Amino acid sequence: MIVWLRIAFALTVIIVVSVLLIPLQVLALRFDWKLRRTLPRRWHRIVCYCLGIRIRVRGTLESRRPLMLCSNHSSWMDIMVMSAVADVAFIAKIEVRDWPIFGTLAKLQKSVFVVREEKRRTGHQASEIAARMVDGEIVVLFPEGTTSDGNRLLEVKSSLFGAAAMAVPHSPTGTVMVQPVSIAYTQVHGIAMGRYHRPLAAWPGDIELLPHLIDILKCGAIDAEVSFGEAIEYGEKTNRKDVSATIAASVRNLLNSSLRGRDIA
Repeated sequence: MIVWLRIAFALTVIIVVSVLLIPLQVLALRFDWKLRRTLPRRWHRIVCYCLGIRIRVRGTLESRRPLMLCSNHSSWMDIMVMSAVADVAFIAKIEVRDWPIFGTLAKLQKSVFVVREEKRRTGHQASEIAARMVDGEIVVLFPEGTTSDGNRLLEVKSSLFGAAAMAVPHSPTGTVMVQPVSIAYTQVHGIAMGRYHRPLAAWPGDIELLPHLIDILKCGAIDAEVSFGEAIEYGEKTNRKDVSATIAASVRNLLNSSLRGRDIA
């Protein structure tokens, strides 16, 4: 009974806050106010608090711009956690645009929707991402292209790193910063989350969304750790595949460090 009362309270707060902030975000998008970049962070912080997602940050967000963040991806919660930490825009697969609730939220955050299967559109998509970075936005790329089980980093696809290359000629410094980030779900109710409990936080995609969301609401106490690694300068002569491999290795190390409870060297 207490669990359902807590869920009802959390949903009520989320709905009230959404009713207040979403119309303001729509206006901010319509008139391109700077508020459109900062308002989602405030909304996501409130939602994470209501869902019982406690966030710990290790390392520092790169201060230089343009900036692309490259992170592992294990759940829809990654969006909320990362958005609660920084003012970011996401690169999402086109299917997300039509998802109930999350598709609307992605559009309100002005995500860049891409069609990975159509190589002829890759150039245009990368150009849009580059333009957003040059304009000062922090863009988040999930280079795995799909969600994992939360225990490991899948193979990283290098194609969309081309957006960083396109932004280089328009950067005041002639470089674009590419920073590795890991998002790890480390504890549930204060107890280390092992492989057995990892499905509670991870959403590989073969699980229905609504039951997974209800499980998160019932749990009400998940610890997430966001770790920022050392950023790489992407310049005119930088090899995209080399950057992809370096970023993948860094994200993998950051993720393993968080899951094993060890300090990052």
